[in-house]
Amino acid sequence: MDTHALLDRHSEALALFTERVHAVRPGQWDRATPCAEWTVRDLVNHLTAEQLWVPLLVGEGRRITEVGDSFDGDVLGAHPAVTWDRAASGAKAAFNAPGALDRTVALSYGERTAAGYCAQMAADATVHTWDLSRAIGADEALPAALVEFTAHEVAPYAAGLAGSGLFAPAVEPPPGADAQTRLLCLLGREP
Repeated sequence: MDTHALLDRHSEALALFTERVHAVRPGQWDRATPCAEWTVRDLVNHLTAEQLWVPLLVGEGRRITEVGDSFDGDVLGAHPAVTWDRAASGAKAAFNAPGALDRTVALSYGERTAAGYCAQMAADATVHTWDLSRAIGADEALPAALVEFTAHEVAPYAAGLAGSGLFAPAVEPPPGADAQTRLLCLLGREP
């Protein structure tokens, strides 16, 4: 995928998640999500912390060991949507900086190109948009381009995700399932 298309998918995924974060009503932050043991707040906190890593790893070239536990625990504070907006904006800017996608980043599981990291982050935001939508009762439909992109991104490593303990095992999609349903089933969700 060319750089512009990748950045477009990343921006689209962040915008979609942003829309859902801003749709969370005050009484919904403690609701359960399809992610085992995560509330709405936990889910948004997880994705926000992931965005906070991007400027340091991509923009500054830091290693995970240098950042340490800076983003462990609650990073959302009293204004979760505002914190998310700032974190998403910083991640987007870091990936969009000239030459950023040509860099190599040191992640917890080893080195990866920044372009690969960006693709992974876009896929994660896409799937978690569905999780958040389900939890708050928002529209669960994901854009076809993001579904296709995410399916292509996760297919090579989807089988190993359940073994990581971070994802439920894949479930068999129903006969005639659409692309979004097949993607969600691959990632252990039951649409």
